[in-house]
Amino acid sequence: MHTGAGISGTQFKAKDFPQGFRWFNTDKPLTLNDLKGQIVVLDFWTYCCINCMHMLQDLEWIEKKYRTKPVVVIGIHSAKFENEKQSANVKEAIQRYEIGHPVIVDQEMSIWRSYGVTGWPTIVIIDPKGNIVYQQSGEGQRDNIDDVIEILLGMHERNGSLAQTSLQPDIRPKERQNKAQPAPIHNLSYPGKLSFSPDCKMLAISDSNHNRVLVVETGTGRVAYRIGGRERGLLDGDFENARFFRPQGVLWIQDKGKNEDKIYVADTENHALRLIDLQSKQVSTLSGNGSQGHWVNYSQDANRARLSSPWDLAYRDNTIYIAMAGLHQIWAYSIDSQAVAPFAGSGYEGILDGSLDESQFSQPSGLAISGNYIYVADSEVSAVRQIDFAQRQVRTLAGKDLFVFGYRDGNANEALFQHPLGICADGNNIYVADTYNHSIRLIDIGSHSVSTLVGRRNIEAVCNIEDLQCGTLGLFEPSDVKVANSMLYIADTNNHLIRIFDPSRKALTTMKIIF
Repeated sequence: MHTGAGISGTQFKAKDFPQGFRWFNTDKPLTLNDLKGQIVVLDFWTYCCINCMHMLQDLEWIEKKYRTKPVVVIGIHSAKFENEKQSANVKEAIQRYEIGHPVIVDQEMSIWRSYGVTGWPTIVIIDPKGNIVYQQSGEGQRDNIDDVIEILLGMHERNGSLAQTSLQPDIRPKERQNKAQPAPIHNLSYPGKLSFSPDCKMLAISDSNHNRVLVVETGTGRVAYRIGGRERGLLDGDFENARFFRPQGVLWIQDKGKNEDKIYVADTENHALRLIDLQSKQVSTLSGNGSQGHWVNYSQDANRARLSSPWDLAYRDNTIYIAMAGLHQIWAYSIDSQAVAPFAGSGYEGILDGSLDESQFSQPSGLAISGNYIYVADSEVSAVRQIDFAQRQVRTLAGKDLFVFGYRDGNANEALFQHPLGICADGNNIYVADTYNHSIRLIDIGSHSVSTLVGRRNIEAVCNIEDLQCGTLGLFEPSDVKVANSMLYIADTNNHLIRIFDPSRKALTTMKIIF
């Protein structure tokens, strides 16, 4: 049996869960005594982490395979960012990633420390007698976890220490709805990214948790096209039958010579690059087959390549640039040759400036091109990076390190962000969706300064869309921002809305989506 990092052949008793912590997806707090006779898989995660997102799909596979067995998965949410410590935000992440197992909010990482965890994600497996038998960090553990569970099931069934029934039906009830205040039905579900048609008359929206892309009229909000269905999948075909899986980046390109409009899609959880042809009304796959890739130096035919959580797209000179969040790189797809390869970043996670090959990124999640530069929202280092096409160099405009983040305006060298996901470049103005600060920030390249356009430092003072008494609806983890007709259009992700900010009036309104 694989015992994992930091665990020897000696058995260690698992630590019980502290009292008074917030739990989700269970009617009551759980204890190790409740779980006696069960095989318990603990997932130490934080919802910003791309590796943790990858692990969630493996855990979902484990849960489905052992649904009738005494095997229980429990998430231990041990936050990295300050924003992730708030239970309400963890609840949103659980809903967004459709997590069905119980999750405990690990206040100030006390459970993390008691288990000696050092990185996200970390998997700990506890046998039916309460002993830790496996502990390992990193993604890609599905086969190891599966092997350990199979061994434990056989061993403890033979010695009579295995529970006869699974606790899963009891600890996975649907959250009770308050009948007096039913949850609203949203036209959008966690919208991710935006892209305008060249004339700005139409707007493409990645309606991520509805697993589709919408094309709406900018002026009226009327939906012109619904592309994809609410069920997740990877299917090409017409707009009704095509399927996506939590798409993020959308990129509208018009071939003026052929008068053709096409929307490229970063189909994030399918690990694929997709193409929407608005003339033929067909969806096709350009790269990826639904399986996560792990090659950081891959250079080959796109239809044979394997991508890893592509998160955003940008365009220049018949090339699509891809924020490859899962590999900490920027990739490039040639429309002419249909080849795809890394463009910038070594694949090591960090914040290192320098040449394209030597530089380091950390879960790049937003791209924008202006003039001779690509601007990158480099989320895990809470930074904004700049790639110079001519000099083939990467430099940092704002941001310092993996664990240096906050909320500070002023000189860009000292400014702080918190896990930004979206970016838009308009000349010398770089607009940033500073996601975990619930704000839109502006970097002025000329003055090398950072200011806040939309947002409040006191997040608790801004009510949530679910609050029926809501009077002032602020942004809630916005994921993208785009400029059109002097207005800022914002993907207000956790409010399930598209917001419009008028800088001249400093007014924030909501775009109506009409089906």
